Amino acid sequence: MPVKQVENTLALLEFFAERQQPATLADVVQRMGWPRSSAFNILSTLLERGYLYEPHARGGFYPTPRFLQMALVIAEGEPLPAPLARAMHRVAEETGETALVSAPSGLYAVYLDVVESKAVVRYAARPGIRVPLHATASGQALLSQLSPQDLGVLLRKMTFEQFGMNTPMSIDEVLARIDESRKRGWFRSGWTYSPDVGAAALPVVDGDRVFALAAAGPLIRVESKAEEHALLLYRVIDEEFGAGHSRRTLRDFNVLL
Repeated sequence: MPVKQVENTLALLEFFAERQQPATLADVVQRMGWPRSSAFNILSTLLERGYLYEPHARGGFYPTPRFLQMALVIAEGEPLPAPLARAMHRVAEETGETALVSAPSGLYAVYLDVVESKAVVRYAARPGIRVPLHATASGQALLSQLSPQDLGVLLRKMTFEQFGMNTPMSIDEVLARIDESRKRGWFRSGWTYSPDVGAAALPVVDGDRVFALAAAGPLIRVESKAEEHALLLYRVIDEEFGAGHSRRTLRDFNVLL
């Protein structure tokens, strides 16, 4: 169950990220709709711990660099592989669509890094977003790397909710999608989770870590280019990680490149 105080603290950080200027107690109360006492307690606690400061006397609160320092230290412990980061940027540049890297987290795929498309109409995403494993191209790519036993255990824990007209609604449907993708050679989605959004994705294995690399965008624009995007994913993965890397990861796939 979500913890309300933690949710409120994270919402406050997102508020500052969007606002990008100091906020007074009144600003926070008005925006968040919290009781004044609750907002005061959160702000006071973060102030005392050195995560907020007052740039000007009575001019409002703003996060200190301590948040960034903590994030950098955490990221250094398990950074995104440099070849994968380069591949993501190349996919975004060459497709003109949003490129993202995700990793498994329980029943979800969590976006670790994102390069958004520069197009006016695009798939808007940001790091930290969680999407259901079974209902997305990235998620199914990650599921494909599990052993049959682990895959079965995970699928039995899922709640199958209808997100879109093409959402798989049973274990058998998910397994069929994975099998279909293996035969095709890459993973795709369209109207499975986000409305009008399509994606092509491939799993990427680096040591003992498993990721998914995907290109995603408005379905009307990417549906006809899905195979082209998939071939690009293969190419940049091999060029960044070394020749044959994608084939070793996808050794069971029936794909001719």
